[in-house]
Amino acid sequence: MSQTQQLSPDTAETDASEERPRLPAMLRGWRGKCPSCGGGELLHGYLKVNDDCAVCRQEFHHHRADDGPAYLTILLVGHLLAPGLHIAYVVWRPEPLTLFTIFAVGCTALSLYLLPRLKGAMIGFQWAKRMGGFGRSN
Repeated sequence: MSQTQQLSPDTAETDASEERPRLPAMLRGWRGKCPSCGGGELLHGYLKVNDDCAVCRQEFHHHRADDGPAYLTILLVGHLLAPGLHIAYVVWRPEPLTLFTIFAVGCTALSLYLLPRLKGAMIGFQWAKRMGGFGRSN
């Protein structure tokens, strides 16, 4: 008999269906920490994901964040700055070049701030929901 046949099906099913806390994992990812233990670094550089956690050895190489963080960044920045742009123009009527400069800098700064944090949160969400290769126990 092989080892997989010796394991009880109840044990294997319990490991796979065990709930992982989603919000703490996403908050750890937002902070750039391992969604599993919260101790190791998730990212190195600006957006490069580590292959695994230095503390608990959780593998990260199979994450599938892809374009999701960029889409979320655009969505949030657009929804935050568009009303501000409208209000600033209606209330103060600044020179167009001044308005453009202020909002271009704000858009760039907010995008650069949000992108790595949203990537970490998305990886934390994937880990908590056992998406992709995160379904294996670790």
